[in-house]
Amino acid sequence: MSSGSQRNPTLSVEVPLGDRSYPIKIGTQQIDSFSQTILATLPDLSHALLIADAAVEDPWAKQLTDSLTACQTQGGKPVRVSTLSVPSGETSKSVSQLSEIWQWMLDCSTDRSSVLIAVGGGVIGDLAGFAAASFTRGIRFIQVPTTLLAMVDSSVGGKTGINLPTSKNMVGAFWQPSLVLIDTDVLSTLPDRAYISGLAEVIKYGVIDDADFFDWLEANATKLVAREDEAVRHAIAESCRSKSRVVGEDERETSGRRAILNYGHTFAHAIEATAGYGELLHGEAVAIGMQMAANMAVDLGMCDASLLSRQNDLLLACGLPTTFAEADVDAMLPVMQRDKKVSHGKLRFILPERIGSVGLVGDIAPDAVIRAIESCR
Repeated sequence: MSSGSQRNPTLSVEVPLGDRSYPIKIGTQQIDSFSQTILATLPDLSHALLIADAAVEDPWAKQLTDSLTACQTQGGKPVRVSTLSVPSGETSKSVSQLSEIWQWMLDCSTDRSSVLIAVGGGVIGDLAGFAAASFTRGIRFIQVPTTLLAMVDSSVGGKTGINLPTSKNMVGAFWQPSLVLIDTDVLSTLPDRAYISGLAEVIKYGVIDDADFFDWLEANATKLVAREDEAVRHAIAESCRSKSRVVGEDERETSGRRAILNYGHTFAHAIEATAGYGELLHGEAVAIGMQMAANMAVDLGMCDASLLSRQNDLLLACGLPTTFAEADVDAMLPVMQRDKKVSHGKLRFILPERIGSVGLVGDIAPDAVIRAIESCR
């Protein structure tokens, strides 16, 4: 990726949650200065626990560790830094891995004045965030996302958690970070498939909340795929603004507004669970799930077929899949019945009405769900 701190000043997005509001800082060539931003935000920092995905331990986590170690507390003592590497992959979002983290935190003399810093993708953010939320009933937490998917989605909004063997994200807590630090330089070392996967969540925001952003994405898909820095930073900032608006209106999913962020995810989670975690990347499953949801909306007369066409074209332009031949209807339906949006045994879905607007639709008949799945096989 082309970068340059002089040409690309840091962008800042605020997540509006009253006394728990926090900033998202988006820039380039920032890893070495993150420690100063952290100390400016949390000036009483004396003990930092850094949990990193093994894939980004060197160089990104190591750079941040070295930078923090060189810092001093308010009392003039070196900041104490404890580090832990966690295996890459969705299978790390498990009870057993969480238990190991809890024990490590105990061994490191963690207390409520400690700060946990998650360096990695959504798996590490979700896992470490839940550890922060639960250890001593809550310690402070900072997100340093290193994948596009985590930058625009999982690092923002305070959802943390782990998977059960047959159900994704079923155990967790709402626990807001104190700060989110994004350095787009780290995307330069992200494999193409993982980077492209993150674009699914970017496109999602255009469909659910911002028609102008969707138009911009259609015009700039080539730049995004090429990882042109200015376009990537703009896409991240707009995605974060969109999610911040929704989270600010419905932090804990009490009004139903936050549910729109799950567009495509009911199908996607069922695809992931039945295909086996790791067979498809999360963003790939979301792209397919969005197509299934849009097909359902057209089938039910909720939106014009042009929406499905535009979404399909944008997903393909960004290198994302829109079909999954191995989709197993018989296996997916039971998984969907365990989805958190199920109400009184009735399936509910986030479905598009037009570009920039979606709604929660309840009591969907199983045959409509089957048709939607089969439309993308």
